[in-house]
Amino acid sequence: MPPALAAALAPGRRLTLPALPVRAAGLALLLAVTFVAIPLTASDYWYNAILIPFLIMALAGLGLNLTMGYAGQASLGTGAFMAVGAYATYNLLLRLPELPLPVSLASGGFIAGAVGLVVGLPSLRIKGFYLIAPTLAAQFLIEWVFNQVGWFSNYASSSAISAPRLVFLGYDLSSPAGRYALTLTSATVVTVLAWRLVGSQTGRNWRAVRDGETAAAVIGVPLARAKLSAFFVGAAVSGVAGALWAFAYLGTVDARSFDLDRSFQALFIIIIGGLGRLSGSFIGAAFIVLTPILLTHLSNAFLGGSLDGGQISNLQRILFGALIIGFLIKEPNGLAELLGRLRRPAR
Repeated sequence: MPPALAAALAPGRRLTLPALPVRAAGLALLLAVTFVAIPLTASDYWYNAILIPFLIMALAGLGLNLTMGYAGQASLGTGAFMAVGAYATYNLLLRLPELPLPVSLASGGFIAGAVGLVVGLPSLRIKGFYLIAPTLAAQFLIEWVFNQVGWFSNYASSSAISAPRLVFLGYDLSSPAGRYALTLTSATVVTVLAWRLVGSQTGRNWRAVRDGETAAAVIGVPLARAKLSAFFVGAAVSGVAGALWAFAYLGTVDARSFDLDRSFQALFIIIIGGLGRLSGSFIGAAFIVLTPILLTHLSNAFLGGSLDGGQISNLQRILFGALIIGFLIKEPNGLAELLGRLRRPAR
């Protein structure tokens, strides 16, 4: 009998399925559902109210998770980076119409990443929650610039401007199904790139800086490069999310759509979903997007719809606040860790 098989069949040894084939099968099933089954069955309501905002907010949470969850660099500027990506993509499509839509989205994300690199410069001298101050200042400053400088909105009478048509290779993507396909493809590509990045030497440097800057410096980790690259990549991902939020969800570009509340929403996503976990961004986004809908349905079912939109919004804030406090105290790794604990016994 081969030694490996004898060791596996030894008394008291538990038999487990190989993790890699199981994960590959689960990933293949997930891709089949999202790319094939959902387009065949979903309605316009599902596209516009659930699926598209879920995917976009998951991307926004993913960008913040790379900066804060993996590299440990606190930030409250996600909304500003989303605004930069939205306005940059709009101007690229407007002034360089020959650029394909994916190139414009990627370029908008790159420009947002460059802005994030500048915002991250104070991280070379300060660390921890003190970093919230410069990122918060960038949030207000960038929003003010887009509202005051008319060039960014093509000198429209108001800061809100209509997004250009979404066309790629002659196909019109303005329908709900087309916008979902664009958002899903973008989210898939960005997530795969983020997964490869966090598994590379760059990702290991981020985690070393997060766990202890002094120890990371001792073992030769380039602190400045690690911090600035985390801000660049996180802002770039948030920029792509902002462009999709403006074009695929709202249909308009407006700096007020990317205010401080949007930054807090991204922060809630990664705290509830799980810091330092790619899956946590999607789990937290699903929770954030589905909770208001669930509260509305519960109000209609048990209270006869007596709660209006404002009361449901306040109830949602109370619920999110209580959950954030609970997760920070009891489970800092969020829902991703809880679901992982439930999955381990079954595996």
